[in-house]
Order: sequence, then C-alpha cells, then structure tokens
Amino acid sequence: MNAPLVFFVGGTRSGKSGLAQRWAEAQAPRRLFLATCRVEDNDAEMAARVARHQAGRGAGWFCVEEPLDPLTVLKGFLAGTSGQDSDAAGVALLDCVSLWIANLLAAGLTPEVIRTRVAALAAGLADEPGGRARPVALVSAETGLGIVPPTPLGRVYRDVLGLANQTLAGVCTHVIFVSCGLPLALKGPLPEGL
Repeated sequence: MNAPLVFFVGGTRSGKSGLAQRWAEAQAPRRLFLATCRVEDNDAEMAARVARHQAGRGAGWFCVEEPLDPLTVLKGFLAGTSGQDSDAAGVALLDCVSLWIANLLAAGLTPEVIRTRVAALAAGLADEPGGRARPVALVSAETGLGIVPPTPLGRVYRDVLGLANQTLAGVCTHVIFVSCGLPLALKGPLPEGL
C-alpha cells in the first residue's frame, strides 16, 4: 500500500509551506526537507528568507539542498539508499516545485525538457516499486490566479509551472489548496495532521 503523497499549492504567503511542515511533523519524528532554493552570494533578502525557514523547522529535520534534480534525492530517500542521515527519515517534504521550475528555466532548459523532468518526477513518486513506503509532501506556488505577466519569460514560467502543478497533482493522493493559512481539499480528504 502506498503512503500518502500530498501536494500543497497556494499563492505567495498563503501558508502552504507552514501547513506542509506541520503535516510532515505529524507523520514522523525524523524528516527530510528537500530544498530547491538556490541563494546567490549577493542576495541577502533570499538568504534571510532561507534562515527564517531553517529556524522554523527545529529539531528532527535533515536538509538536503538540490536546486536541479530533486528526483534523485527522493528516489534515494524512498529506497533508503541515499547514504545520508535522511535515510532514517520517515517522511520527505520537497519545498518547492515553483523554485525548482525557476531554477531549470534559469539553467537554460526549454519548456519541453522541463515538462519531461516534471513527468519523470511524477512517475518516480507514483510508481515506486512495491508501493511508496514513506509519505512525501510537495509544495508549489499557484501562479495562474494573478495577472498575466508583462514579460515573455514571466509568461513562460507561469505556463510551465501551471502544467507542472497539474502533472504532479494528478499523481498525488491528496491535493490541498492553501489560502489565508487555511487548507481546502481539492483531491482526497484533508490528511491527518492538519
């Protein structure tokens, strides 16, 4: 039987990361935080954001930073063969898909190649041999509710992320839309721990 695969999606400062963290903390005392954020040397504001997130996690979390290839880390976690402290974790939280997509675009990947990588992530999470033994949560931004971005790159990002969100939501057992810090179940019931 597959463990839950929960997708938290919402706007900026909607509370999605906090709810995902709370859910993960209810699943197991040892948890993997898979961070896709890349902090540039001259970006003090982003560094401060990352520091706030780290301080808010507290004990029991193992952090792995992987801005381009979260699937490899998640496969190692699910198989228990990553060789990291995270092998002992009982749950994984990938935060976030939206930064991962931005990183891939910044690395020069085309939308088509990115869609292939998203499909591989979805398949890797959905088709774990023998079933997914440990729960996984994904966090992503919903960018389709705002205005049309004024730049071509902004529009490409919005479109690629929207399609990625659809693909990942399609394989998840639970999809939770978060607004104003409140969860709304879009697929499956609200999972325990929220």
